[in-house]
Formats: sequence, structure tokens, C-alpha cells
Amino acid sequence: MNSIISFMKRNYKILIVIVCLSATLFAFNINTKKTVDPERDKLLLELLTFVIEKGHYNPAIIDDNFSKGVYKDYIAALDPSKRFFLQSDINEFSKFELELDDQLNNKDLTFFNLTYDRLMLRMEESKKIFKDILSKPFDYKIEEDFNVDYDKAPYAKNSTELKERWKKQIKLSTLSSFTDKQKLEEDKKVKDPKYVEKTDIVLENETRESSLNSLNESFGFMNELKRDDWFTLYINSIMSQFDPHTSYFAPEEKERFDVSMSGKLEGIGARLQKKNDYTEISELISGGPAWRGKQLEAGDLVMKVAQANGVAVDVVGMRLDDVVKKIKGPKGSEVRLTVKKVDGTIQVISIIRDIVEIEETYAKSSVVEKNGLKYGVIYLPKFYIDFENKDGRDAGKDIALEVDRLKKAGVNGIVLDVRDDGGGSLSTVVDIAGLFIEQGPIVQIKSAGKKKEILYDTDKKIEWDGPLVIMVNGFSASASEILAAAIQDYKRGVIIGSKQTYGKGTVQNVIDLNQFVRNSAAGDLGALKTTTQKFYRINGGSTQLEGVSSDIVMPDRYAYLKMGERDEAHAMPWDKIDPAPYAVWKDNSKFDQAIANSKKRIEQNIQFKLIEENAKWIDSRSAENTYSLNIDKFKVAQNEIENIAKKYKPIVDYKNNLKFTSLPYELEGMSKDPSLKEKRERWHESLSKDIYVEEALNVLDDLQPKSIVKNNIPEIKKGKLVKS
Repeated sequence: MNSIISFMKRNYKILIVIVCLSATLFAFNINTKKTVDPERDKLLLELLTFVIEKGHYNPAIIDDNFSKGVYKDYIAALDPSKRFFLQSDINEFSKFELELDDQLNNKDLTFFNLTYDRLMLRMEESKKIFKDILSKPFDYKIEEDFNVDYDKAPYAKNSTELKERWKKQIKLSTLSSFTDKQKLEEDKKVKDPKYVEKTDIVLENETRESSLNSLNESFGFMNELKRDDWFTLYINSIMSQFDPHTSYFAPEEKERFDVSMSGKLEGIGARLQKKNDYTEISELISGGPAWRGKQLEAGDLVMKVAQANGVAVDVVGMRLDDVVKKIKGPKGSEVRLTVKKVDGTIQVISIIRDIVEIEETYAKSSVVEKNGLKYGVIYLPKFYIDFENKDGRDAGKDIALEVDRLKKAGVNGIVLDVRDDGGGSLSTVVDIAGLFIEQGPIVQIKSAGKKKEILYDTDKKIEWDGPLVIMVNGFSASASEILAAAIQDYKRGVIIGSKQTYGKGTVQNVIDLNQFVRNSAAGDLGALKTTTQKFYRINGGSTQLEGVSSDIVMPDRYAYLKMGERDEAHAMPWDKIDPAPYAVWKDNSKFDQAIANSKKRIEQNIQFKLIEENAKWIDSRSAENTYSLNIDKFKVAQNEIENIAKKYKPIVDYKNNLKFTSLPYELEGMSKDPSLKEKRERWHESLSKDIYVEEALNVLDDLQPKSIVKNNIPEIKKGKLVKS
């Protein structure tokens, strides 16, 4: 997870060296003569190491240990399945294991050039290997197995061993597909006795064809990668040694990051994907210019792109990123797409580009009635902000609007759902937390060698003073954790969810590298996202590694898997500072009883017991890495897994019997926009199957200021859960 919290994108006061960078970096001025790639690469390394060493919160020492870390991570990133490099390659590479720190300081590209050239060679050889393997049928009666724990696997000693590894990898994939196809044929025969089943020979051939197509597509994608893309991988193997959230953004990646943070882009409002040599329209973004025009459709293949009255450029066979660049453009400009429609006809479609808002990025709310009361559920997928436009949408303003709408709808409590929310803008956290308290500190920030800074909510207005529950899980990170921590420290609401949140307690700033280079012929150099600060709860504790512990812990299917910050290499340590002065929320007398009631419900709930049991089973399965390639043994093993998995099917089939609906303003929009209507219906359906949301609403029941006659403890009868 690579989430970011950025206090101010251009708040460079934390980088005191920036003031003198202009003078220091005169050496980086490039003349107008065209720069060859190696020189650009050296310039990038020089810029990155200089800025990161001066600006990182606690930069690592670039020594032999640093070099070993870069070597290990980079080789693993190049060949994670160990299906390209031979042991002889690794022996050759390993000579550089303790030299990469020196190469970095000297801007020496010897190691990168060697590994890049060798990878290109091995990839070409691998194409021949898998095509040869898939040219003839597999014998699934042979007694052999394959271990998918690639970390512990040795590299192949020679090409014969490497081909055998490829064969077993592919065989495992096709065996799984083959047995699935057999089962599908059997099911068809059961449903229709007249159905003529495909023979095993036909099915086996189909699985090999499918595998060949998949591998061709995979290699096609890798062939589209430029040398710069692989160099970015090398750079980020260096950057990750500083901490898991420091990374280099190549120009295209920086653009994608800005879009993800703002939730909007300028273009036609269509998602594209590669389909062989063609670029396919995979989805139209609701409300965008392509969607409004009603001419472009999902499934259309883009053949040519023209700018207004310019010459149409053939884009068949072109890299997806390059096609995207030609289609995107500023608001008000025209692009003409020559597309092949699903019916085979060719059509030229003119579209005027516009600002496209990616609706899935933004906060949304729903209302539900339970026990005669009305509650609001707000889902916040990200703490988004438009850094370039202070009047643009941001999470703080949108949550305030949703809270106001729910108040007008007469809700008796609010659930704010930040599950799977990986973070975003720090300033929006302060705004959101401030909606629920009168005023006071929200988060403390510390920069290296400086006094702490406290960010306050200074507005005395309380947007919502009623019962509040914050939902979190193990993927709630950074900004989500600040919000949950502040609400918990104030005892303003109840935190419910996984045992702890992700545990990311660091702040990143995005620094445009182009600002340090004048008259550059090297083109766009991208940006550096680097850790510049740590944040702390108002009680003084860090959320780094430890995250936020839920007041009410609910069983989680993935609770035992190692996916938090504490499981990341090079993660920064936990520490604490002095607390900030703050006053605890006074109206929290029902908290202890509400928490106790919820814990009792969870302990007695059959569904939660099943989820906990499933979590332990998933954890045990993660340690099983060896699969038989003998079809009979494979089927026995798969049947055992499927029989156990059936036991956990009630988890996904669960329904809470609650009806969730949109607010009036959105119902009006849904009547005009079928796409929005479909998305909201899907969301409401998922809420109606969500036991976690149901329990959060139960907690809101218990937090009500006036007692309501109800029985919050589920009654267990004859092994079934009876909801009251």
C-alpha cells in the first residue's frame, strides 16, 4: 500500500535546503543540445540523491548495507518468479552487491545496464520456451509437483532446468483450468442430458490455447515497456531503502497520482485497455463528454486519433500510454477518434474534451431505517483534494455537505466508513474531524530537528453532535488513522473494525524535480515523493506500525495475514512525543455500555464466529505452497479445499435485511443517469450484505440519548441466528 499524506504540496519550509538549491544545482543545468538517455539517467540519480538526503525525515546511510538492500529488492522486482535469470546470471550480478552505493554516488550505470540487457535477452529466450511448451499436450498422469514459494526457490542452474520450471508453472495453471472446464462440462450435462460434452482432448487443447494467449498478452505488455520504465524500477529499488513510502514518479505516474488525488482529469472520460494491438474502450465515465455524446461505446476499438482538424494518427500497435496521451487534452479542445464499432463498422467520432470527475473517488452517503430510527452511512474512499484549485472538490467540503444533508434528512446517528481508505490530504482530515468537535488539536506533526507543529480545528461550529461510529479495517491507512485516532482520543465516537489499522504514521511531500533544472533538454524528469515528517496523535503516541486499535474488534477474514506497515521492509519505527492539550468530549457516558453490548453480540454471533474460523483457515492455507501436477491427486486436494470452503459460504451469502436508500438529491440524479443508478444500487446491495455495517448501526442504537425498547443481543435458536 503506497498511500500518501501531504500537508501542503508546496510546503517546502520543511526542506530548509531548498532555499539554496538554486545556487547549488547550477551543475544540473543542461544545454539545449539533445540529451541521450544515459545522461538523463545520471541527472535523475544526482537530483534524487541530493534532494532525498537533504529533505528526507531520517535518510538512510548509503553504505554497503544500503547496497545489499538495493540489490536484493531490484533483482526480486526484475524476476519475482525466478523464470528469467539463470544462476550464472546471478553469480555475475552478485559481484555488484556491495558496489551499488558507490555506483550511486558516482552516477555509474554499469549494474543497471548489465541487468537490463540480460533481462531483455532472457525474455526473448523465454518466449521460445513457453511457445514450445504449449505446442504439445500435457500428460497429467505423471507423478510430479510444483512449489510456488519463489522466494525460497533456487535459480535454475541451466536452460534445461529453467525450461522445466516454466513447464511446471504453466502446467499448474493449465491443470487448474482443465479441471474447471471438466467440471463445467459435467454441470452442463446434468442440466441438459442431451448436451454433448467436449472431450478431454478438446478441453486440454483449449486450456493450452488460453494459456498461450495470456502469456502472449503478458509479454506484449512487457514489450511495451521502455528502457525508462525499467530504469524507474531500478530507481525505486533505491528509493524504497529510505522507507516504504519514498518513491520516484516518472512523468506519466506523476500525472496518474495527481488524478487519483484530485479525482478529476481533463479528457474525454473513458477508460482504455490494451486488446492485442488495439486500444479498447473498456468503460465510459458517467457524466463525462464521451458518455454525454452517446456515440462512443464500451467495446469500441480506437484505430486513429486526430487533434481537431489535424491529420489522423494510426494508433494500432502503439503503446497504451502513448495512445492515452493523444486522446487526453485540455478542456474545450477537440479530439476525433476513428473507431471500429462492435458490429465491425468504422466511425469517426468527434468529442470536445472537458473536466471529468471520477465519481468513485468521492464521498457518498446512504440512509437506512432500523428499530424505528433513521441512520446515515457515509463512505469515504480517499481523502482527496485538488492541489491546483482551492475551489475544487475536496473530502473536507464533501463530507461536510453529506453530514448537512443527513441532518436535514433527520438521522439519529452517523457511521463514517473509512475501510480500505489508504489516505490522502492531511488538511482534509483536520476539516473532517472538526465537523464533530467544537475546536481543538487534531494532529501533531514533527519534522527532523524541529519543534512539533499542531494542526487545530479552530472553528467552534459543530456540524454533527449526535452519535458517531467510525468504521476501519487493516487497510485504513495514514489520513484514515489520523481521523480515527483524533475521534478516539476525544472520545467523540466509537471506533469499530479490525484489531488495528494499517500503521502508517508518516507524511510525504511530492517534489517536482523539474524546478531544479534550467534549460533542460532532458524533458520532464518527474517527481519525488519522499517522507518529510511524522505525525502523532494528540495523546502523543504515533500511529506508525501500531495503527489505531479499535474500541470494538470485529473478526476479519484477513486478520492473520501480514499486510500492514509493520510487515514492510525499511518501515520507520514507532515513537511518541508529548501530548497536546485537549478536552475530552463530555457526552460519552454511553460509550462503555455500547462497547460492552457490541462485544457480547459479536461473541454470540454465529456469523462472526464463522468469519474468525475462516480467517484462521486462510492463514493456514497461506503456508501451503506445494501442488501436485498429477490430475487425480490435484482433484483430491481441490475437492478437500472446496468442501472446507463450502462451510464458509454463509459469509458471502449473509444478508442483514436492512434497506439502504439514497438521499433525495441523488435520487433525482439517478433518474437521469442510469450508470449512477446502477452504481448506487450495487453499493446499497453490498451494504445490505455487510454484517460489519449492521453491527456499526447496532452500536448507534446503543449510543442513543434516550432508551429505546429493544433487545440488542441476538437470540440463538437451534444453531441459527435470529436477528431482533
